[in-house]
Amino acid sequence: MGKILIMDHPLIQHKLSILRDENTGSKEFRALISEIATLICYEATRDLPLEDVEVKTPICVAKTKVLAGKKLAVVPILRAGLGMVDGMLALVPSARVGHIGLYRDPETLMPVEYYCKLPADIEEREVFVVDPMLATGGSAIDAITQIKKRGPKHIKFLGIIAAPEGLDALAKAHPDVDIFVASLDEKLNDHAYIVPGLGDAGDRIFGTK
Repeated sequence: MGKILIMDHPLIQHKLSILRDENTGSKEFRALISEIATLICYEATRDLPLEDVEVKTPICVAKTKVLAGKKLAVVPILRAGLGMVDGMLALVPSARVGHIGLYRDPETLMPVEYYCKLPADIEEREVFVVDPMLATGGSAIDAITQIKKRGPKHIKFLGIIAAPEGLDALAKAHPDVDIFVASLDEKLNDHAYIVPGLGDAGDRIFGTK
């Protein structure tokens, strides 16, 4: 069973308050999304394996540790997920970046993949699927289902705000996926927006309506 972690770090909670404010403009909103993504990424990479190496310091040879060759990939769900990528790469600049875009067929209600470009060696990588908002969970569930077909080593989902409905749906659909979010909000409203939430993350990141 994957773990579910609701981040309660003071820096995240402070930045999240500004993020929610309707008066926060796109430039500051983008910066905050990126900063929060960095802080969540810090926690989500806590279990990466290490190996011993020797490094010559100006004083002597030190026995120290480096990441044990584990390859990472960041896959934002288009389009709002793009806002989290730079914050992730700030910590793991060697990670490869894939992209996935999905929509639901209005008649069949089945997910249709309109764009998917993943690293060629995805089966050798741990994948971080990122999307600021986990509302119904539909997009995250569908994206992870598509990525699993490519056989990655392991998948983690990183979001910023989750609704209980979406968190529960994702955990049930993909019980092997670890979930990291900054806040578990109250509920979804009749339009599937998270309450209290922060509105449409994509519109606020890119300044669109």
